Amino acid sequence: MLETLWQTLLQTPNYLFDANKRIFIGYIAAALVITVLLYFSGRAQQKKRSWRGLKRYVFNKRIWLSKSAALDYQLLIVNRLLKAALWVPVVLTMVPVAIGVSDALQWMFGERAVWQLPSSVVLVIFTVLLFVVDDFTRFLLHLALHKLPFLWHFHKVHHSALVLTPMTIYRSHPFESYLYACRMALAQGFVVGVCVYCFGRNITMLDIFGANVFVFAFNALGANLRHSHVWWSFGHKVENWLISPAQHQIHHSDNPIHFDRNLGSALAIWDRACGTLIKAHQVGKITVGVGNNDRGHNSVIDAYWRPIKESLHLNEQIKVSKKNKKTLTE
Repeated sequence: MLETLWQTLLQTPNYLFDANKRIFIGYIAAALVITVLLYFSGRAQQKKRSWRGLKRYVFNKRIWLSKSAALDYQLLIVNRLLKAALWVPVVLTMVPVAIGVSDALQWMFGERAVWQLPSSVVLVIFTVLLFVVDDFTRFLLHLALHKLPFLWHFHKVHHSALVLTPMTIYRSHPFESYLYACRMALAQGFVVGVCVYCFGRNITMLDIFGANVFVFAFNALGANLRHSHVWWSFGHKVENWLISPAQHQIHHSDNPIHFDRNLGSALAIWDRACGTLIKAHQVGKITVGVGNNDRGHNSVIDAYWRPIKESLHLNEQIKVSKKNKKTLTE
């Protein structure tokens, strides 16, 4: 166990070289380039623009060295260690899900229907399906995390950030991380199972450095600015289809009128269908956090334990409410 934890800790810097991770060095570099362009074009809302001013703007000590950001860094490390020690052995994996889906389709519809399509067409279909189904299931889980009180207590850890940095994406409760890992296995397993049934076993994904080409494009186009103080809107027309960094920052707003808005990851179509979409031009200056005078978490232990305590308290409240309702009806 100690060897596993030690190896996990040593491998953490590999995130910088993995295109499937948000903080891949290529995505960070792309975000910096976009930030420079925004700054010198005047869209960064800075009155005086200079290289020294750019440095102060990007590497603002009040943000990067804040207590909130420090907790982000701690949770990145501790969550990885807990993942390796506790829930990796019990999380769902893609392969058995894919086999189960393919076998279920065969049982319902007969022998595998291997469609004779050009390999390039199959490649595009498989790649698009992986991206769209993954994005849709992310939206559904995110919606549940906001709308179900029990789950909200755990997701609130992420929203308790008082400043946003690219590391804030790793600010999450282990239970939420487990749910997202299971979701990914179910989503990818479903797509792989369907495509294996329809096209045979020789399916491949169009990728760049091992990442789905659409995921790579999304991350390269400023995904790290979603959790940052750099405001970048795609414009009101594009924001009907894609969630911009500014729209995700609105999602983190501590203003109640912005709660439960812009729940999508990459595609805005799910929010548009559910009426939860809000565009950057509709919003003025924002501050981030949970709101309701909640000042966030002050330690890793607090971030881990408080959601559990609040969930248990919620459960007791539900029991009391049911008991009182039963008493009134008797």
